[in-house]
Amino acid sequence: MRATVMYGAEDVRVETVPDASLIEPTDALVRVTHACVCGSDLWPYRTMEHSETGRRMGHEAIGVVEAIGDDVHTVKRGDVVIMPFAYSDGACVFCQEGLQTSCIHGGFFGTGGAADGAQAEAVRVPQADGTLFVLPADKDDALLPSLLTLSDVMGTGHHAAVTARVGPGKSVAVVGDGAVGLCGVIAARRLGAERIILLGRHPDRIALAKTFGATDIVSERGDEAVERVRELTGGFGAHSVLECVGLEQSMRAAISIARPGGAVGRVGVPQDETMPASQLAFYNNVTVSGGPAPVRAYIQELLPDILEGRIEPGRVFDRTVCLDGIPDGYRAMNDREAIKVMIEF
Repeated sequence: MRATVMYGAEDVRVETVPDASLIEPTDALVRVTHACVCGSDLWPYRTMEHSETGRRMGHEAIGVVEAIGDDVHTVKRGDVVIMPFAYSDGACVFCQEGLQTSCIHGGFFGTGGAADGAQAEAVRVPQADGTLFVLPADKDDALLPSLLTLSDVMGTGHHAAVTARVGPGKSVAVVGDGAVGLCGVIAARRLGAERIILLGRHPDRIALAKTFGATDIVSERGDEAVERVRELTGGFGAHSVLECVGLEQSMRAAISIARPGGAVGRVGVPQDETMPASQLAFYNNVTVSGGPAPVRAYIQELLPDILEGRIEPGRVFDRTVCLDGIPDGYRAMNDREAIKVMIEF
């Protein structure tokens, strides 16, 4: 079969690799029909040192179950399924608490660990019963882009909003205008936020954010951005801040624009070991929470809003490629020519 392999910074190739197959009795084999390139894939795309063996990429997918192990009972051959970016057994203490990304028997796709990447013609899914979510047979195929976002970015934007304690009547600031930040705007509006401020600078993303529910745009950076958010919030700062980037500058901005007693939900993969502005957070009693989103826990909640047309997170996909177009898809996202690239097989 063919799959995406990254060998180093800006070195993404589509190659023939051994066919995916069942290994454990809890596995499922999924033929991928839709996948995508994630903003987090761009970190190794920019910085990965050369590797002779390469790393199989991709962690978001929709596909059709081709085979199941003897101990798989909740999915069957022919089911159309969402594959979240983390696999989980659904039964351990953390899964039962809705934190599948900390599953005792779990892990992440496309990180060089036990599970290969999903930017491929097929993928082996460990812990299939707890991981895969079966889509309704009568779904509208036009909804597939939005359904694909439930494998990561929509669930991740929602996680940022939940951990930032977004609620009715609150002011929200979203740091980052990528796909996760834009889905964070959807999530904030869905949870009843009164004011949603997007910190972003790109016209196409700003336009989409406004259709998703952003009420204000702040294009300044650094101290000027902080002052502008405070102006928009009566001088106090935002109740809830969604940090959707992961850089030192973005985290510092997020804490700086949170009002005293406010909360920051961080879902951008941190690129530093230490958290900036920790003293500011301490003295302002700002709660900092978040982490890898347990998107499997959120699918059941978010799915009806997509099926019934209340939210359209699939609009973050502004470019579609085939398998051979994946290397250029990475380039387009890295060069800000595309917000998020979808792959159709």
